[in-house]
Amino acid sequence: MPYTPVPYWAKLPHPMSFKEATSVAVDSQDRVYIFNRGNWPLIIFDADGNFIETWGEGEFDRPHGIFIDAEDNLYLADDEGHFVDKRTPSGKIIFRLGERGKPAPWQEGEPFNRPTDIVVHEPTGNIFISDGYGNSRVHKFDSEGNHITSWGEPGALDGQFSLPHNICLLGGDKIVVADRENFRIQIFSLDGDYLGQKHMHRPIASSTGRGDDNRIYIAEAGAPAVQAGVPNLGQRVVILDTDLNEVDSFGAGLAGEGHDQFIASHGIATDSTGAVYVAEVSYTNTGSNLNPPREITSLRKWVPA
Repeated sequence: MPYTPVPYWAKLPHPMSFKEATSVAVDSQDRVYIFNRGNWPLIIFDADGNFIETWGEGEFDRPHGIFIDAEDNLYLADDEGHFVDKRTPSGKIIFRLGERGKPAPWQEGEPFNRPTDIVVHEPTGNIFISDGYGNSRVHKFDSEGNHITSWGEPGALDGQFSLPHNICLLGGDKIVVADRENFRIQIFSLDGDYLGQKHMHRPIASSTGRGDDNRIYIAEAGAPAVQAGVPNLGQRVVILDTDLNEVDSFGAGLAGEGHDQFIASHGIATDSTGAVYVAEVSYTNTGSNLNPPREITSLRKWVPA
């Protein structure tokens, strides 16, 4: 199924900006929630890109990952704050995992040291968190936030991680971890048993489709600086079936601000129509290095053609 980009989808009122959109999630009404690093950390749009509301100013250190459960509760990972919040759609904190500004020891496995992403297993309410930049771990909590188990360690062998950056469900009973710097996704049981892997180009963002669409959507990051300008090294979204076969992909394969290109994909989500939203840390990657520095494209929507 070919996909078509939707130019200028998000209608941000002046003077609001994203600076960069780190992650994106969609609720049961197809409202789109953008977790970003500007002065308005959580910005909400309707499916047509019309602005609804914003909240969160001053409440986060460095927004990173977002997930919305079946009851439209939000889970927000702040990597430099070292915490994960469960909040209502209006921003009220239900509970917080971790303590803001107090990281666990670096690479020792305890929650959290720069957590990156969240997924909730709806039948049980269990919460899975990838942790992250300062750890090589996945943590499992129950629906009340009580720790159940953790797995992973630094390395490149089966079940080890080099920056577990994103996490999603596969087939309802498996966990997919985007093991970014090991250039692979790894598959685990809900108890953390290693089941397999698939090589990909720096898989950085992952999401399961909505409703009957149980495929997984993976955004691949671009090439390192030494390979800059080489085509077909990431810079695309890949769609995999439940057997991890590639069934579709889109993206021009080279970085840029064109409507069919990506710069620095970082988060991904789908809605009930099959549309795909991609958030990008384009300011960190590119915009901050321009003279003068400027915000560049950091949120894209693609629709089935």
